[in-house]
Amino acid sequence: MKIINITFPTCLSQIENIENGNIDVFVELDDGFTYTMVVTTPQNYYWYMDKEGLDYIPPYPPDIIVRRLTEENIRQALEAYAEDDAYWMKLYFLSSERNGAFDLDTMNKSLTEIKRRNDEILDAERVTKE
Repeated sequence: MKIINITFPTCLSQIENIENGNIDVFVELDDGFTYTMVVTTPQNYYWYMDKEGLDYIPPYPPDIIVRRLTEENIRQALEAYAEDDAYWMKLYFLSSERNGAFDLDTMNKSLTEIKRRNDEILDAERVTKE
């Protein structure tokens, strides 16, 4: 998909440290939908773990990671996420909605179906080997 517009609700110039920060970004694609994405830096993860006294990042919808919060880096990352019909952008966006494509019941049903198919394949292989 093609990016029509990228909007920064917070001006990039207001970010104190472009190597340690995160920012919300609104991305309008040519499908007419505007996706809200979080773009962050690797350093921001370290800062957060230090601040919270953790050795891990708690479960949370994924961020788009760039080395520095610059307009060019953010645009390049978003263009990559917009490739292939914006598959990854849609996935990241939908992962923040717990009542949509990733609600627990839907995920459990999908996993049960995958397990059933895998079990069928394994059973067929066992029969073939006997």
